[in-house]
Amino acid sequence: MANAKRKHVNRRLPSAAEPRYPRAVRVNEVLRQILAEAIERMADTDERLALLTVTAVSADPDFARATVLFASLNDDARVALAEVRLRLQALIASQVRLKRTPQLAFAIDPAVSTGERVEEILRNIRGHEGVGDA
Repeated sequence: MANAKRKHVNRRLPSAAEPRYPRAVRVNEVLRQILAEAIERMADTDERLALLTVTAVSADPDFARATVLFASLNDDARVALAEVRLRLQALIASQVRLKRTPQLAFAIDPAVSTGERVEEILRNIRGHEGVGDA
């Protein structure tokens, strides 16, 4: 038994260099941070971009396209984003090393509108409970 081969067990703690979640998630978060900061700076000169909140970025697996999701997005902001889209893409290309820079699209985050709808339903339920108690 003393000569039996022992199975190697990796007992190391994960280091900071080892990824703990998929690359796509990490890239999406980096893109969200870059775009949020850039749009905030651009809002100083273009009020149509003011009060925009980047909630998430969802890139295709090959990073050819990425959809930037906002908490709210009016028509003026859509036009302004279309005008600065190429500048934002160039900014990404200069700050992130990717095989290709994703082509950006802009949309409203469906999670925000869903959350608002749930809150509205809950308010209505609470309102009806109060009427029955009186």
